[in-house]
Amino acid sequence: MKATYHKYILNFKQPSGTSRGVLKTKETWFIILKANGKKGIGECGILRGLSADDRPDYEDVLKWTCSNIHLGLDILMEELKQFPSIQFGLEMALKSLNSRNPFELFPSDFSLGRSSIPINGLIWMGTKAFMKSQIEEKIRSGFRCIKMKIGAIDFETEYELLQSIRQDFSANDIELRVDANGAFNKNEALEKLKRLSDLELHSIEQPIKSGQQQEMARLCEDSPLPIALDEELIGIFDVTNKAKLIQTIKPQYIILKPSFVGGWQGSQEWIDLSENQNIGWWITSALESNVGLNAIAQWTYTLSNSLPQGLGTGGLFTNNIVSPLHVENGTLQYDKNKVWHFNLG
Repeated sequence: MKATYHKYILNFKQPSGTSRGVLKTKETWFIILKANGKKGIGECGILRGLSADDRPDYEDVLKWTCSNIHLGLDILMEELKQFPSIQFGLEMALKSLNSRNPFELFPSDFSLGRSSIPINGLIWMGTKAFMKSQIEEKIRSGFRCIKMKIGAIDFETEYELLQSIRQDFSANDIELRVDANGAFNKNEALEKLKRLSDLELHSIEQPIKSGQQQEMARLCEDSPLPIALDEELIGIFDVTNKAKLIQTIKPQYIILKPSFVGGWQGSQEWIDLSENQNIGWWITSALESNVGLNAIAQWTYTLSNSLPQGLGTGGLFTNNIVSPLHVENGTLQYDKNKVWHFNLG
């Protein structure tokens, strides 16, 4: 088996605002495996400034992984524990190599185009007018669940935006999720959560910065609005520490980005731990190309989770890998009549 890696820069169609700044490009890496006339493709979806494996030696570790591909998945996954995005790229590439079709990793009604995955419509941060236009476009496009990133403009303006949606659409019409990306000060967070709960929101992601487990535990206990952990899970590699975090904070939900938590294997550990504590969960992509999004979506479909998933990021880039994935009526779908265009390696 021969393994190589390739860097690929994804360009956003329009600058996308988060609480950590504005994104214009997104770096990603592909692992290509070749054996017995077959090819396997995996994506290592690192997000600089956020991924636990955003380290200076990242490319060196990718190179080492490809040079030591003969060690096999189990050994490599253990060796790469602190590089969750490379773990996922490796898992994906080997699954791809061993599949009849390198892009059909988990054959199902989804990959056959017979079924779809409900997803949330993502609203990026920006001016009030920009965010309002995105919301209107998502509702017109048939989304029943909208996720709005908050924390970039002042809270009152964001509250008014959410209030204006609720004036037109009840909680039965549109499910509203918000993602604070840790933007709230711990001393004012509970008051803001109480106000937001008046708008019948589904949940809020990461109201305060990660790493404040006792404060987050208190919020999860006292908040009238369900709290979902996201960034809090990043960098927790050991299953014992994962269990400790879940038991300490007791969130209402956890959100899993396979590229951030060690791929399918790492995600499944979190799912098992959360279900043992009656904690809900859903899966989210992390700005991967369509290669990574496809791998996440096909796996997610097999889990039979009825909540809308966070898998609507495929249309953000001007130079994404052309694929059969497309979004329609608030769902992610796979069109078997369309073909993949992947030209690297």
